[in-house]
Amino acid sequence: MAQYTVGDMVAEFLTRIGVTTAFGIVSVHNIPMLDAIGRRNAIRFVMARGEMGAGHMADAYARVSGGLGVLFSSTGPGAANAVPGLVEARFAGSPVLHITGQTATKFIDRDTGTVHDVPGQTAMLAAAGKSAHRVRSAAEALGVLIRAATEALTPPMGPVSVEVPIDIQRIAIPRPAALDHLVLPVPPPLPPSEAALDEAAAIFARAKRPMIWMGNGAKRAGPAIEALMALGFGVVSSWNGRGTIPEDHPMSFGALHGNGAPPIQEFYGTVDAMLVLGSRLRGHETGDFSMKLPSVLVQADVDAGAEGRSYPTALFLHGDAGLVAEGLAKRLAGHIAVDPRFAQDFAATKARANAAYRATLGPYADFADQMRAALPRDGVWVRDITISNSTWGNRIMPVYGPQDAVHPVGAAIGPGLPLGIGAAIAAPGRKTVAMVGDGGFALNQTELWTAAQEKPDLCIVVMNDRGYGVIRHIQDAVADGRRFAHDLIGPDHKKLAELAGIRAYRVAAVEDFGPTVARALAEPGPSLVEVDMVTIGEHPPYAPYTTMGKHAERAAAAAR
Repeated sequence: MAQYTVGDMVAEFLTRIGVTTAFGIVSVHNIPMLDAIGRRNAIRFVMARGEMGAGHMADAYARVSGGLGVLFSSTGPGAANAVPGLVEARFAGSPVLHITGQTATKFIDRDTGTVHDVPGQTAMLAAAGKSAHRVRSAAEALGVLIRAATEALTPPMGPVSVEVPIDIQRIAIPRPAALDHLVLPVPPPLPPSEAALDEAAAIFARAKRPMIWMGNGAKRAGPAIEALMALGFGVVSSWNGRGTIPEDHPMSFGALHGNGAPPIQEFYGTVDAMLVLGSRLRGHETGDFSMKLPSVLVQADVDAGAEGRSYPTALFLHGDAGLVAEGLAKRLAGHIAVDPRFAQDFAATKARANAAYRATLGPYADFADQMRAALPRDGVWVRDITISNSTWGNRIMPVYGPQDAVHPVGAAIGPGLPLGIGAAIAAPGRKTVAMVGDGGFALNQTELWTAAQEKPDLCIVVMNDRGYGVIRHIQDAVADGRRFAHDLIGPDHKKLAELAGIRAYRVAAVEDFGPTVARALAEPGPSLVEVDMVTIGEHPPYAPYTTMGKHAERAAAAAR
């Protein structure tokens, strides 16, 4: 009988906690672990073309599956290449377990120049994620893995790294009997204080026009939020909390939450109390906290450090978003009298705000409608940071489920394609669209071959404006129209996709956009649709760059 090693234990541990898919790149410093995964044949190992791409795939897999994303990398340069994926997973609150090799224990942190050795690697990984751990002996390996996976899955969730030195991976050990009945000690949802719930209920019992702002921490609280909506609450979503309530619900503003939508900001002035559930009220979405929210904010979060971090609150509840909403719904039933005109005013504002926002999009005004018609209701909507996402993709393309939307919360360009691959692998039987810009696509375009190899039902939509469209508008606003380092020579994306063996299409007219995406989605496997934005027309800038700088003033004068 072959020896049972620490590498075997890593592979079995992952299987025992329910992992069925992992992402990464094989290397000299992780071969024992990946060899064990291959021999056991219980985990699908997705071979990315770069560790950055693998990290984003594991992140998106976690977001869409609702479980743990797993990433394998080598030590040193491989672990460093994974950092962008870990940083984004931390922004998004994604539970990712990153398992990396390490040089042999006798060489660690001695700067002796052994292969892949990077002194201080643990500190680098700790800074990029929620935490980082090193296995220092074979005897502690299982305990460290249990701790790391539990930390990743404990709200506020995030990426956790574990270093397993190469010599420890090879050590023969008795198989741990604890694996037979292993259950991760993830704590149950944190109950809020009953007194705090009573106080919050008293605030909302007086409210006539109440609302809820939903963040990522509220994604599993949909039923409890619906109970509050049945009492008359309206809702709005952060970009990372999308789909908690279907965005075609008449009492949902969706993700058009006010930044760039003056009618909604104006409406907030009539709201007498807002419940902020599991959201940081991020500066990126609130104009660095300049957006005026209702004067009475009641905030609930599992992170005690969220209190007062962005906006002042009338009350803070430390607890799980679902339990907070559930407790409030029970207390308010029969004890709240919402203004009978509130729902009518809400619906009118929603219609007016959407119409006004679409009017700012120029030739792209109906792209969100075309995309929504092409993507099945249960489809997964993945986006990169490109101007098409910063305008209509993030804000007015409706999302219907809490695990149906993925985007770079950290606002980096480049993750879109690997996020799309990870999301599509997590959603078998469903269709996934990943919308990227040509600039962002260039950062990870080698992952096209990962898509070709894994064959997920993924349509990659490349919005090609021949450069960094967002940067052009920012430069117009803040550099008096001087554009620099924004034009890119790129490939013919249709030919590039065909080179990878992927079906490809090109769109050069507005009316062809949705039908072409629908055609691409109609067949199984990956496809690519290139949208020629130069032919269709330049995309208008988005807030706040619509109203900044002398270039905007000149454009307004020309329009008059």
